[in-house]
Amino acid sequence: MIVSWDRRQLGEHRDEVLDVYAQAMGVSGSVARSRRPIVTSHLERKGLKAVAAQDADGRLVGVAYGYLGAPGQWWHDQVQAALPADHRSRWLAGAFEVCELHVRPEVQGQGVGRSLLDALLTGPPAPTAVLTTPDADTRARGFYRAAGWVDLVRRLVFPGDPREFAVLGKDLRA
Repeated sequence: MIVSWDRRQLGEHRDEVLDVYAQAMGVSGSVARSRRPIVTSHLERKGLKAVAAQDADGRLVGVAYGYLGAPGQWWHDQVQAALPADHRSRWLAGAFEVCELHVRPEVQGQGVGRSLLDALLTGPPAPTAVLTTPDADTRARGFYRAAGWVDLVRRLVFPGDPREFAVLGKDLRA
């Protein structure tokens, strides 16, 4: 079952969200919990929208959230600097930034991620949506391509993280 969460609910479930993140990303619980301040800072972002997937027992099995990006926000500024100048206003002005989308491994491939993404992108007051995902031929990359996302930037390396990421965009007006 997919449910919508408001800011308060996302904050209350932040540790569960990070547990799902840890499992989906294959990182330790302590690494995931180190991201707690990041999630906390996102709770006040304009246009915040969060959706959660729960199993029949009410256990959190997936989560997605995002918000309207703006200059001065770290991720937004990193992506803006990496985008070609002619793409910046088209893709980032008023964009909905998909910050997190994670599904526990045991329920991946069952449509949970697609349901979360569809619910998340229904109704945000934004012309486009953007996100980053590792720039590799991963299951997540195929998932986004199948959902109509397009590459905007390849091989983006964020400060402090040696991995390469791809910036993807989706036109929500289509």
